[in-house]
Amino acid sequence: MDLEKLSHAQSFDRERLRQWFFLNRRPLPWRENPSPYEVWVSEVMLQQTQVSVVVPYFKRWMTLFPTISALAAAPLEKVIKAWEGLGYYSRARNLHEGARYLTEHHGGELPDTYEDLKNVKGLGPYTIGAILSFAFKQKAAAVDGNVFRVLARYFAIEEPIDKSFVQKEIRTLTAALLPDDEPWIIMEGLIELGALVCQKKAQCEICPLKMSCLGRCKAALLPIKSKREKTIHLHRTVAVIHTGQELLLRKGEAGKVMADLHEFPYFDRDVNIEEALGLSLKPQRALPEVTHGFTKYKAFLYPHLYLAARKEIEGHSWVPFQEVKEMPFSSGHRRILFLLRNNQLLNI
Repeated sequence: MDLEKLSHAQSFDRERLRQWFFLNRRPLPWRENPSPYEVWVSEVMLQQTQVSVVVPYFKRWMTLFPTISALAAAPLEKVIKAWEGLGYYSRARNLHEGARYLTEHHGGELPDTYEDLKNVKGLGPYTIGAILSFAFKQKAAAVDGNVFRVLARYFAIEEPIDKSFVQKEIRTLTAALLPDDEPWIIMEGLIELGALVCQKKAQCEICPLKMSCLGRCKAALLPIKSKREKTIHLHRTVAVIHTGQELLLRKGEAGKVMADLHEFPYFDRDVNIEEALGLSLKPQRALPEVTHGFTKYKAFLYPHLYLAARKEIEGHSWVPFQEVKEMPFSSGHRRILFLLRNNQLLNI
């Protein structure tokens, strides 16, 4: 650890950050006297998702699954459906699996130690720190993207923040900034500062820490990140095949990105769909192009509507129209479903 940075941590103005936080913090549904379960769910939802998007999902989730035991008892498909639209569905699967583990091993409650929490599926250093800090009021570092950005600037860290040794250093510095008295307020204040002021485009003029920030004159250059992986483009023909009463769908395989999500059959642009499925199709119309991104990919979907006689297709299912609305779809294929509904092409 750089002793100069640790020395600079001593000049960190906790009281100014505390005052700023109480004046500017957002009224969020998981913020006031949250249960450990509410902290857990909200923090998992907030990973790679904006607060404004998360709020309605969080409220609906807590209505559907008000306790860890209720979540554990719910069918996985219902859990995935409640998550539909948030993306990165492994988060929902991990919540469900974690709830089942907690019900079996901890009486349906989250434990209050790092050692116990790390055994819960999907809990990494940040989420564990957030639960210990915000739910159990312990002195624990919860370093998310906001805190990495704030402290990379505050300490003028010029190494890439996506490197593990830099992240370890920032977690150590965060712990050094936390007071013994109500450390969770400073921890949440740092997160809120990154969300509202020290954003990608920093608003240094209104920052409560501007007088002691080493990076305030070069905030636009910080934090530094390693070169991003190139986006891979995918072009797919999507076959929306129906009998007049049923849709042909397939479910994502376990272990794959779209596991547990339903999709229409899709193929590379040069594939003969009838030959691939062994099904005779009557073309009806082309639908507007749909795009969606996931991990390092951007997919361009070209959907076409077909009528077909019912025939069993390996790896696929014929689903009655009335059941489709209860099923979770991947984001691109959900948009195709909206096109069908909004244009009243099928009675679903």
